[in-house]
Amino acid sequence: MSLEKNKAIIRRWFEAENKKDLALLDEFIAPDFFDHAHQLRGLEEYKQFITILRKGYPDFHETIEDIVAEGDKVWVRFKFTGTHTGEYQEYLPSIGKITLAPTGKKITISLVDIFRIVDGKVVDWIWEVYDGFDFLKQLGLIEYTEKAKKLFPRDLS
Repeated sequence: MSLEKNKAIIRRWFEAENKKDLALLDEFIAPDFFDHAHQLRGLEEYKQFITILRKGYPDFHETIEDIVAEGDKVWVRFKFTGTHTGEYQEYLPSIGKITLAPTGKKITISLVDIFRIVDGKVVDWIWEVYDGFDFLKQLGLIEYTEKAKKLFPRDLS
């Protein structure tokens, strides 16, 4: 499959999620898909994850900023925006699963994801990178102490 076709698949993935049309995911996510970032197996588990995400952030939107393909992998840098108005379970690699009560806060986070595509289907979501501390700070769940502000004098707001 060409690099442009692989990038188009990932663009369609983001469009399907933004349109709230999870049935479209069947077209380009393999049934045995594995999401290493959230430890999810299979297309149905992934759809359940997106449904939970939508409950926590009903207005969420993802905007692709950069997309690069090489071999069978596609890297995408994007922004996630949403308002945390519902309960949400988040998987933080350093902590594990946490349940977040609604905060009413609007968040914007930048992420980088890596996907692997075989025969026109996404088989692996290999990695997701984002600033988990900034995510929790935007939700108002953590704040920097005076000691942290002295140790890290740059603007952490």
